[in-house]
Amino acid sequence: MEKFPITTKGFAAIEIELKNLKTVERSAVIKAIAEARAHGDLKENAEYHAARERQSFIEGRILELEGKIAGAEVIDVGKLSGDVVKFGATVKLIDEDSGEEVTYQIVGEYEADIRKGMLSITAPISRALIGKKKGESVEVKTPKGTKSYEIVEVKFK
Repeated sequence: MEKFPITTKGFAAIEIELKNLKTVERSAVIKAIAEARAHGDLKENAEYHAARERQSFIEGRILELEGKIAGAEVIDVGKLSGDVVKFGATVKLIDEDSGEEVTYQIVGEYEADIRKGMLSITAPISRALIGKKKGESVEVKTPKGTKSYEIVEVKFK
């Protein structure tokens, strides 16, 4: 199995979701199936079919999360340091064209959320930033054309 990087925070989130699915969601859907069965004819019982579909989703998600846990290479970002951009770094950038400032943390692809400023290690901008230092410029090809950024700050938190 191929290993993938993930922060301790991202790994903890996966574990919490998995625990919730196994202890809360799984038992709730079993109860819903039992209640729906009590209503009689299963062929035309929408509640039963919906509960079975939900059960299928939950079991599939459990398998998916267990696979992620098995393949995770957990990296404690708090123990990292330096001035070179690498996995876990929080990078402050300035768009050289518009002057707009943005901050991203480079994380594993399973924990990426652009709305929270968490950028996947596999994203084009992350790949362009890896190995660069504060003060350097990077060019990133985007669907809207090439963007140039200056690295203003690199930190690990």
